[in-house]
This record gives sequence, C-alpha cells and structure tokens, in this order.
Amino acid sequence: MADSIKFLMGYDPRSISDIDPTTTLLQYLREVERRTGTKEGCAEGDCGACTVVLGTLQNGAIRYRQVNACILFLPQISGTQVITVEHLCDARGRLHPVQQAMVDCHASQCGFCTPGIAMALFALYKSNPAPTRQQILDALAGNLCRCTGYRPIVEAAERMYEQGAVDHFSATEPATIRALEALQGDDLALKFGGKRYFAPRSVGELAKLCIRHPEAHLVAGATDVGLWVTKQHRDLAAVIQVSGVEELKRLAVRPDRLAIGAAVTYSDALDAIGRHYADFGELIRRIGSVQIRNAGTIGGNIANGSPIGDSMPALIALGASIVLRRGQKRRELPLEDFYLDYRRTALQPGEFLETVHLPLRAGTFRAYKIAKRFDQDISGLLAAFWARLDGGRVQEIRIAYGGMAAIPQRASLCEQALQGQLWTESTVALGRRALEQDFAPISDMRASASYRMLSAQNLLTKFHIETSAPEVATRVLAFEVSHG
Repeated sequence: MADSIKFLMGYDPRSISDIDPTTTLLQYLREVERRTGTKEGCAEGDCGACTVVLGTLQNGAIRYRQVNACILFLPQISGTQVITVEHLCDARGRLHPVQQAMVDCHASQCGFCTPGIAMALFALYKSNPAPTRQQILDALAGNLCRCTGYRPIVEAAERMYEQGAVDHFSATEPATIRALEALQGDDLALKFGGKRYFAPRSVGELAKLCIRHPEAHLVAGATDVGLWVTKQHRDLAAVIQVSGVEELKRLAVRPDRLAIGAAVTYSDALDAIGRHYADFGELIRRIGSVQIRNAGTIGGNIANGSPIGDSMPALIALGASIVLRRGQKRRELPLEDFYLDYRRTALQPGEFLETVHLPLRAGTFRAYKIAKRFDQDISGLLAAFWARLDGGRVQEIRIAYGGMAAIPQRASLCEQALQGQLWTESTVALGRRALEQDFAPISDMRASASYRMLSAQNLLTKFHIETSAPEVATRVLAFEVSHG
C-alpha cells in the first residue's frame, strides 16, 4: 500500500505525500512546480486553458491523452507521465513540430488559451498521424479561443505533420516506458489533515474499502466531483478513486450485449458502442470535449444521477441493466429502476456500480440532443428511441427522455399508445398527447417547460419520419443542413 503519489513530471520522477489529496493538478503545477504555462480559465473543465497531456502505459506502449488539469485531483495522475507546454521544446530549445506549426500559421493571438491548444494538438499529433478535418475539430472542441482565431489554429493542426512524426518523446520512449513500469502496481492510501484518499487497483480491494468507508465519495474521472472542490469549495473527507481498478476498465463484446466496466471512459467506449448504435456513438462524441471524454466514464454518469446526464436516456431506451456490488454480493437491475428521485438512486451504503450491460438489440435506434451549442454544452432535452417495426406496425418500442423529469425516465404512457399500432401519423399523434401525461417538465435556464414538451413531441415525430418515409427524412435532413 503506497502512501505517496508517484509520477513523472516530463522525464523527472516525483513522489508527493504531504499534500491535500483533493489538490487539483492545475494547482500543483502552478503553485508547487511553478509551471505557469498551464492556465486557469473556468476551473470547471470547459475552456481548455488548463489542458495538459498524460502519458499512460497501454499494451507496452505510451498512450497520450489530453485532460483538464483544473478538475483532476493530484492522486489521479499517479503512475503517469505529466506533460505540460514547457516540456514541448527539446533539450536544445528547439520548438516541437506543434509549436513550430502554430508559429508559422500565426495561430497564437492573445496567448492565454494558446498553451492549452498546443497541448490538445500535441495529443492529436502523438495519437493520430493523419487526422481528418473533423477529427481536428473534435480535438479542439474543448479549447475556447476568445479571440476567435480558429482558422489559423486548424491550419497549424494540418501543418504540424510536415516535420515528420518523430519528436524527442519518441526518441526517449523506451526509457520512459521503463520508468512508468516501475511506478505501477501499488494501491494508494493517503492521509492529510483528517482527509483520506484511496486508489485501489483491484475490484476486491475496492469492495472492502466501500464497506469500511460507506461515507466516501467514489470518483472515476472527477469531471463532476472536481467542481465540488473548485466551484463549491467543499471539503471531501474521504474519496475512493475507481479509475485504477483493472476489472472496471474492461469492455467485453459478447454475442448479446456489451459488458462495460464502470471505469471505462467515454473515449474508450465510443467506438465499440458506435459500431452497434451509430446514434449513441455520435451522442458520446457530443458529451463534453475530448478532455472530458478521456477522463469521464459512463459508470460515473450513471451513478451521478443527474436528470440531464446524456448517456442514461439512450441506455434506458436500449434496455440496459447495471450490476451493483457490495462486498462479494451482486445484484442486477434495469437501469430505469436505479433512479428513485432527484439525485437519489438505489445504491445502498457500501455498494458500488460494477458493470453496465448494454443489450445488442435488433431494431432501429435514434438519439437526439437539444442544446444551445453543438459542442461542449449540457442538454436542455435528450430523447432516445428504440423500436422494432414489422409490416408497418410497432411490434415493440422503448422511449426515454432526459431533462423532462427529476430523473431520466421512460415515457411509459407514450409507449403504450404506440405499442401494436400501425406506424402512422395518427398513431404518433396519440403518442404526442400521451407525452403530456408522462411528463410535467420545469422551466429553467436551459429551456422553458413548454419548449421542452413541444421539443419532446417533435422529436417523436422526427423519429417517425426517419423510420417510415426515407424520402421525407432525406428532405428533412437536407433542410436541417442547409439551415444550420
């Protein structure tokens, strides 16, 4: 059991023990390491000014991924290589290809957001040797440039490969791998000023810790809990980090379902889910940014219990179930039964979410997100539909909404109105009216109650159009594209 946080700061080893475990990586970099190139903009993982890159071991190689340092607790970097903008130049002071491309393309303006942008592009440079323009835009979606200088930034992303794909990180990678290997394997247990922080490596040890410390807050990516500290200034007396538990990081593709460990990140789940449900994959691509998806997990989104969490309506519509564990005992329940009331779930003291089972269903699935921005925005409303249609008749249908109630919820009365009926406009009209009995949405800063209800009804109509009249759906899509 280790009592210190061990990692590489660039190439240099660090061992930290006497520090508040909910200190963010950004605070540590600026206040202890004095690496002030990493900026604080929003302190909530939105603007990207704090972006750094973590190098982690995966299958004997280093995987480079961009993360938000402002909401990442310091113990979460244990066993990794932390790379900041100061590390990009080589030992002789030569600019990294990413930096040189940004200079050549005049991609830095006021400069405040520039270090985070450089780090996002560095992660792309190290992980994708030939990105498409869309992949470049996705990589930059989590970095807010207030000077609106994205054109030269995108040009820099396209030019940074002209100097080749080998940099000083490539040259030193064998030694870095050996250094990272030496840091792996230990559970982490920290004490500081009455606070406790645990980072187990096995699911068995996690189960024991949850029983010993039922009051502890469980975190995976801390993309939500991190804001409790940075925005609400809460003191967390006990934290258990699950992102290092190997069993919870596995995603298994089985003949009838995907078994998704609770610590599988959005980034790692996207391709597997998208291969089976394209709309679900696209929905995940719109959750936060690459930085958020590299840290945040589907399990964390579920356990969080927010009524506007994006993954839950899709999972509910597809009939997902979850496995909850307490000690050696497990129980499985449909995801829709997990939510009891606003931010209240069926989790018992000492119990944790272990696995998500996503059925691989034949049929038609669609998910629609309504938000004020395409990227980096919280849903005002999210609708998910799965249906099995046969001979123009609804054989089976499941509908779930987020943002319409205190919990993510199925539209049971709407389903009943549609079940077994011909898939026609008159049938959909019955479903639209039933939605008014299923939900009584509220008005808030994201949408009014009337807007939510009308949008929910219109999305049902949209689903009908897309699944019953391909030529009409094509015209609707062309209209949407032409009108932005």
